[in-house]
Amino acid sequence: MAKRVFEVWKGSNKFILGGRFIFGPDARSLVVTLSLIIVPVVLFCVFVARHLRHEFSPYNAGYAILVVAILFTIYVLILLFLTSARDPGILPRNLHPPEEEFRYDSSASVEVGGRQTPSLQFPRTKEVMVNGIPVRVKYCDTCMLYRPPRCSHCSICNNCVERFDHHCPWVGQCIGLRNYRYFFMFVSSATLLCIYVFSISALYIKVLMVDNHATVWKAIQDSPTSVVLMIYCFISLWFVGGLTGFHLYLIGTNQTTYENFRYRAENRINVYNLGCVKNFKEVFCTKVKPSKNNFRALAQEEEPPPRPVGRATAREATGGEEDSGGGNPRPKVQDDLEIGEDLLKISQRRNVEEMDDEIRCRGSNGGAPHNTSDVESVLSSDHHRAATVRDETRHSSWGRRSGSWEIAPEVLVNSTVTERRSFSSSKET
Repeated sequence: MAKRVFEVWKGSNKFILGGRFIFGPDARSLVVTLSLIIVPVVLFCVFVARHLRHEFSPYNAGYAILVVAILFTIYVLILLFLTSARDPGILPRNLHPPEEEFRYDSSASVEVGGRQTPSLQFPRTKEVMVNGIPVRVKYCDTCMLYRPPRCSHCSICNNCVERFDHHCPWVGQCIGLRNYRYFFMFVSSATLLCIYVFSISALYIKVLMVDNHATVWKAIQDSPTSVVLMIYCFISLWFVGGLTGFHLYLIGTNQTTYENFRYRAENRINVYNLGCVKNFKEVFCTKVKPSKNNFRALAQEEEPPPRPVGRATAREATGGEEDSGGGNPRPKVQDDLEIGEDLLKISQRRNVEEMDDEIRCRGSNGGAPHNTSDVESVLSSDHHRAATVRDETRHSSWGRRSGSWEIAPEVLVNSTVTERRSFSSSKET
């Protein structure tokens, strides 16, 4: 039975409802975040807002305090869900490295058999133009693609995310191109909710002091929950309020959290800054791009990677035959040794023929018969040379893949010199 994309997903994400919603691997932290929002609001509605329903007569405006608290909390929870349960901008992985990015460097080519075999090169980085300024992008070995500008690989989710800002453990999801707007709205709305609960709780303390003609301490004793909520909201404001201010600065300068820390450390200029107004429009007034992943679609079966053209060129230059990539490299090594031995045998046989012709010429001219020792010395030197070249050929060929062998340059040089000597001697004869 064919599986769907979310069932064979290689990232660390978690899916629910058949791949309709995607979360990060630390989605359990959402339980803590939900409790930090819901529990204080419930206490506020029960112990504070409920007692203020009839304080603002004759229109019972006190009910508005309770309704606003409930509706605003629901709004914050919806923003939290939109931030953590959607695709943040994940780039689909490639099944194989981009073949069009392979290039062949002729400067590093090797001359084999009179032909040039270019060496295969794979660039790890490349430059793209952003607002007229070149920006270097890197190759991701995990996703097997060149990351677009402002894209980074999240080590927690194990995905490349467009316009990667950071991975937020409080929402259990990466913050990127498709959910950054909702993340900022969630943080800023949580800040407003803290201010609202803090203000109404302080108002309730004031109402108790007026109605009972009591002091502050007496009012605190009458409603200790209001004081606890005020302390909690004051502490929370330091976190969500500070985070809201920091992201307002990032939006105004068109930066991400990741870029802010990286550029500040490397003293790099920001090529994405379009001006404060345009930067805010880019975040809040542009349409959210659709996801590049269909997690409910049927997964495609992985196909074997295409063979680079360079290997066929190398085999053609060396006269080799195409074979499967999983073959045993040992037979090819034996072929290398046999070719080297054949070339040496040819050179030895021609050397012996030349020495025989020279001895005969000397014999006819009255030369001494003890010149046969020259033949033995030549043969012994040739045998020594054969052993040496055979070792070098074995060393250069052993461990190479099938179809990528090369003949040692020493063998080619020796065979070429011997052929030239034999050719010249034959012409003289």
